[in-house]
Amino acid sequence: MTTATRYLAAQVQEDLRRKMVFVAGPRQVGKTTLALSLPGAADGYLNWDVGAHRARILRHELPPGDLWVFDEVHKYRRWRNYLKGLYDGRRTDQRILVTGSGRLDLYRFGGDSLQGRYHLLRLHPFSTAELALDTPAMVRDLLRLGGFPEPWLAASETQSRRWSREYSTRLVQEEVATLEGIRDLGQLEAMILALPERVGSTLSINALREDLQVSHKTASAWLDALERLYAIFRLSPFGPPGLRAIRKDRKHYHFDWTVVPGDAARFENLVACHLLKWVHFRQDAEGLDCDLRYFRDRDGRETDFVVVERGAPALLVECKWSDAGVDRSLKYLKARFPEARAWQISASGHKDYVSPQGIRVAPAVELLSELV
Repeated sequence: MTTATRYLAAQVQEDLRRKMVFVAGPRQVGKTTLALSLPGAADGYLNWDVGAHRARILRHELPPGDLWVFDEVHKYRRWRNYLKGLYDGRRTDQRILVTGSGRLDLYRFGGDSLQGRYHLLRLHPFSTAELALDTPAMVRDLLRLGGFPEPWLAASETQSRRWSREYSTRLVQEEVATLEGIRDLGQLEAMILALPERVGSTLSINALREDLQVSHKTASAWLDALERLYAIFRLSPFGPPGLRAIRKDRKHYHFDWTVVPGDAARFENLVACHLLKWVHFRQDAEGLDCDLRYFRDRDGRETDFVVVERGAPALLVECKWSDAGVDRSLKYLKARFPEARAWQISASGHKDYVSPQGIRVAPAVELLSELV
């Protein structure tokens, strides 16, 4: 198993030939390592968080090479206009790579002045396919350790727990305080601690605000901030006409799935991260119209994940911890959309077969290894 070359490296180099490239993703997911692995990147690297580098950026004293790498420059309020000026005045062979732990497509501060000048690529934690894991036991190791490079490479559950605790603290103190201007960091930390127990269920902002004793507007704004900073992501329901599906309630998941208590909920979170990584890659690198949703209707039927392509379900996924009979809700959804591939995957089960309805029942590694 090798982790030296990340799955986006070739795409970054290809896209740099045409436009600026923004690589976004959670903090400590490996963006800087990816950037510095590119030829010539080390000589052109500037980090906004380093005082001497920040001074060079502001004075326009940029390295002489043909690749500039700007790390965390989105913390500069005028970063978009700054990059626009560099891009429009660049030499024909000058390449510009920008990395950041916030949603670079959303931190605009006054309009999208960079429209048409960049490709956005989102870097995710390690996954089954990227690590070439090929057994259920290896997937359970990933479930225990998490997909972020530091805890995975340490190969220690104790180190993973320590890393995760420190990660949340740094996220609040360094990212939220700098980028979002939220002052009540203590209550925000309380929200971060409360969210993992709600994974797998629809997220009620009313219930959350009542627990935290904050307004609905504040709780909603904090969730938006955590999503912009790649701490969490939320899925909307899939609800075409005729399915009696719920339309508004969203579910949430964590990029660091090790914070989620309970084997079944943590496994569901891991699968959500794998599917989102695959969907984002297809959106960013292949330009495909696809999205990740979930299904729940008013009659109590629910399927964990629905990958939608051009408005129609293409992949249905139900998660189980161990071997179980085919889920009735998955059967229902498969019958309604027979062209969609349907999987029921398990973390610890052994059965592998195709049901009479055309649903593949298998260990999770069989599906996850097909992704990215």
